Amino acid sequence: MWGSRRNRDGAQVTCIACGDSVARSDAREYDKHGDRWNREDKEFEFLCKHCYRDLCHQPRDGLESLLVESCAGNCDREEFIATFYDLLAERGDSPEGRES
Repeated sequence: MWGSRRNRDGAQVTCIACGDSVARSDAREYDKHGDRWNREDKEFEFLCKHCYRDLCHQPRDGLESLLVESCAGNCDREEFIATFYDLLAERGDSPEGRES
């Protein structure tokens, strides 16, 4: 009914975590917005199966925007962590208050 999900042309994709090039059929889609089911007007990035298994699969609502607002990757580690924690506190959330 839906046809095969495998990409029959043997296309290669690059894992965004490790940089390895793998067959599309051996990769997992990654949607940085956390909504891989809403596929309209989206371009997905990919993870190899090994890196995908290493991911935390917990909900991440708002995480991407919080990382962008915290200047992740654009400032030093200490500045990023301080900004990230301040933004969490402003939003009434705290990593210390969460159960593992």
